[in-house]
Amino acid sequence: MAGGREIKTKIKSVQNTRKVTRALEMVSASKIRKAQESMKASRPYARLMTQIIGHIAKANAEYTHPFMVKHEEVKRVSYIIISSDRGLCGGLNSQMFRRVLADMKAWKDKGVDINVVCVGQKAATFFRRINVTMTGHVTHLGEKPKLEQLIGVVKVVLDNFSAGETQRVFLCYNDFINTMTQKPCQDMLLPLPPSESLDAKHSWDYIYEPSPEVVLDHVMTRYIESLVYQAVLENLASEHAARMVAMKSASDNANKLIDTLNLIYNKARQAAITQEISEIVGGAAAV
Repeated sequence: MAGGREIKTKIKSVQNTRKVTRALEMVSASKIRKAQESMKASRPYARLMTQIIGHIAKANAEYTHPFMVKHEEVKRVSYIIISSDRGLCGGLNSQMFRRVLADMKAWKDKGVDINVVCVGQKAATFFRRINVTMTGHVTHLGEKPKLEQLIGVVKVVLDNFSAGETQRVFLCYNDFINTMTQKPCQDMLLPLPPSESLDAKHSWDYIYEPSPEVVLDHVMTRYIESLVYQAVLENLASEHAARMVAMKSASDNANKLIDTLNLIYNKARQAAITQEISEIVGGAAAV
């Protein structure tokens, strides 16, 4: 059994760790509300943009945008992977990475090339270590991400798709369900999937000014950027929720460990006292 001084040192160390986990838990609890507000504020715009794109996709239009063209032969697949910049958020990132790797393996088995664009330090660090081509990355977006920070990496993917170098683009992130549940998601970003809200094609179309090419190119680009931006906000809220839950669990485990170490310390202290009494009694009997 360890000595009393060694056990007291362990207890002190666990108590210091508990202070850190409690502080991180409270910080994440204070930040999650702001992250949720930002996430919910951008949802109406993304929803209306999806509705407009759905109408355009179902319309009997004279001009078809390249983002709507589905290539039958797939030679390369791109992933936009959104993760957190920091750790200590449980299995939030690892669960999504496992799902993405499984999908990548399925494409590689078909002989398809893979490249990724990473948003977040954890994704950039992880995919540098494996045999995957990284065409761009952006990190440290902060607590209030801005769309301007994402335009560069999004443009890389859009240019590759427009040039025919990539035939599929997937968006991978953690969807915020509630404080206790975050779901890893993988959505097909390009080509634009058909809208589920509209069942059949309609004969009418929008009137474009100055021309369908100019208007649709602008609208489609803004739409893709809004989807990526919304995914970043969803992932940020998921990060704070996962970190809060993980740190609360760590604090609870620290409390249990402290109680266990205190019990061991008391037993060791009692054993030492009993041994000292036995030695005194034995010495007195010998005299």
